[in-house]
Amino acid sequence: MQNTEQVKLQTLALLVDNEAGVLSQIARLFSRKGFNIETFAAGATENPGVTRITIDVLADDHNAEFMMNQLRKLFPVRSVKWLTRDTSIYRQMVFIKVKADTGERRNDVIQLANIFRAQIIDVSLHTLTLVLTGDEEKVSGIIKIMQEFEILEIARTGVVAIERGSATINDKSKESGEFNYGKNVL
Repeated sequence: MQNTEQVKLQTLALLVDNEAGVLSQIARLFSRKGFNIETFAAGATENPGVTRITIDVLADDHNAEFMMNQLRKLFPVRSVKWLTRDTSIYRQMVFIKVKADTGERRNDVIQLANIFRAQIIDVSLHTLTLVLTGDEEKVSGIIKIMQEFEILEIARTGVVAIERGSATINDKSKESGEFNYGKNVL
């Protein structure tokens, strides 16, 4: 039987213990299973002991489910959720430093930044640096336009995503107390 599922960009959101080595443990899991991480974003949550990670990976639905199950087996992983474009909000952030060494060029960059609702965050005699937050198409669009002005540097985050409405990432699939494994518990 041939697998007819389509390979596409899949987004997985995780809650993990905020401790040394967790990010490399997760990255190694993807590598061992033969998956390339397309984007990876990690940051603090409302709980200082927990980090939220958003991972984009190219996979079909079956392999995305497989990776979720593998991630749930890792002790520092508290929760894993598969996010879809229909039910979630996705954003990226990009810094773009462009050459703007004349008044005319500077004005053109500022006008285009305004169209994209980007902000100018740094100005020098020869450059302008913009910041933009948006979906992947918007970020890619401003990069393409700014190439006309000689992009000097780009810093782009991975995707961050959150579900719409009252749905949350909290996953009750792990047994209570499982997270105490390997920790000093009296």
